[in-house]
Amino acid sequence: MNRQHGTEEIMESARENSRLKEQIREIQDTLQAFYEAYSELIKKTQENTDHVLMFSKYIQYLQADCANLKYELMDPTVSREEYFYPEFRSDEETLRLILEEKKSLARFGDGEFSIAVSSPRHEFQRMDDRLARRIREVLDTDGCGGRLLIGIADQYGSLERFNRESAQRIRIYMTDEIRRQHRELLRKDRVYSDAYITRPYVLFKDLDTDAPGRRFAALKEIWKDKRVIIVEGSQTRLGVGNDLLAQAREVRRILAPPTSSFDRYDDIYEECLKQAEGADLFLLAIGPSSGVLAYDLTLQSCQALDVGHIDLEYEWFLAGKGVRTPVPNKYNNEIAGGDAVGEVDDPIYRSQIIASFV
Repeated sequence: MNRQHGTEEIMESARENSRLKEQIREIQDTLQAFYEAYSELIKKTQENTDHVLMFSKYIQYLQADCANLKYELMDPTVSREEYFYPEFRSDEETLRLILEEKKSLARFGDGEFSIAVSSPRHEFQRMDDRLARRIREVLDTDGCGGRLLIGIADQYGSLERFNRESAQRIRIYMTDEIRRQHRELLRKDRVYSDAYITRPYVLFKDLDTDAPGRRFAALKEIWKDKRVIIVEGSQTRLGVGNDLLAQAREVRRILAPPTSSFDRYDDIYEECLKQAEGADLFLLAIGPSSGVLAYDLTLQSCQALDVGHIDLEYEWFLAGKGVRTPVPNKYNNEIAGGDAVGEVDDPIYRSQIIASFV
């Protein structure tokens, strides 16, 4: 027993050392880029805006790397209260609960948290006090008696599964102030699902392996042979032009405004209830309103999943470039110009629309 315990300690120490070395290498890379940018800046005049901006960017990266290091390495000198690591179930367990126990899923990311504290980050949903209250309500709920899973992004500790660009974005976002806000909004007695479960591709290091394909295949099992109603922004067009929903038994669509969908929330919700009898599953992609709608539908004994950007992720996966790319005729708030969306002349898609609140 002692020998086994000693072996486990050695293995854990090795894992921690490996993580530390990787983090140090990343900081060294950032420092090297910082010094190169600084040296280049010295050679140029202060009027050269491009180099000044480049210099500022690397300073920001360096500050974020250093500030987040204690959380990624679990520095024992920092209290657990300051750390606040929510407890997460595995993606496999989340999928099992959705498939076998028909659980619903409400997901909350930076956009939802910012609305909850009245500090808007994105243009796809205008500030709304009622929406802020509803988001806080769902975050504090018991999960509809256990029938609703609450998903938040698993990014509070180690970032080793993410690629470098994604990790940098997370470090810049996860300031001590943001962590304080999350600590006040989240429940310490809850086990969370990872909100990134519906973002299986572009964020991760393993995007050049078969792992993303396996993750998408597992997600497709959720709606296989199911009668699905999609509630989406009018320019989202989930599954249009790809085979993401090919295994569904039936697909129907309720369209919401492409942005600020909460403006029509009551109409959308009433239409969902009207159509619920003929549906096995609701897939929701209406921005920050999705988590609230998943909660309300679950209270009415419906299974509803907030799937967010899953269709864009699948399009990027099919493109195989490992980065966010423009997707013709689909709204994309994550790249410049992604809000300029054309029309779709697809008779199958149009036949699936059963209601529109645009």
